[in-house]
Amino acid sequence: MNKTDAILVTSLLRCSHRNKQKQKVISNMQIKTNRKSGFTLVEIMIVVAIIGLLAAIAIPNFVKAREQAQLNSIVNNLRITEGAKDQWALENKQGTGSSPVASDIAPYMKNSKFPPTLIVGEAYNINPVGVSATADVTVKLGTYANPGTITLP
Repeated sequence: MNKTDAILVTSLLRCSHRNKQKQKVISNMQIKTNRKSGFTLVEIMIVVAIIGLLAAIAIPNFVKAREQAQLNSIVNNLRITEGAKDQWALENKQGTGSSPVASDIAPYMKNSKFPPTLIVGEAYNINPVGVSATADVTVKLGTYANPGTITLP
């Protein structure tokens, strides 16, 4: 083998080696570009589990907040009823122990109406002047049992 043949073989080997490296780079690029994007089933299941956990924490708090808001509305209606009862007693020169009826205190209520708008189907008891008005409820609200009577604090 002469010198020219050796140079020719060496240059052919170099070219062959370069071509293999180029093909390797091209095949790596094809792998990266051919990969499909999207979420795996495990990733979706993790997200669903997290959402379920957050819902399990939040829903009881929403129920408790709703019950508390209903209880606050009933207590507010009792305060309005007490104010209407006292105003009726003052304007009609009635004293402690006088018992007004619904038509007596209705003009002193919002929209001239007694009982006020019902929240959970409660029944309002006017009671005599000097005795706080009460509301009988048929559902559990906060610390009040089912059935229970709500009075002003």
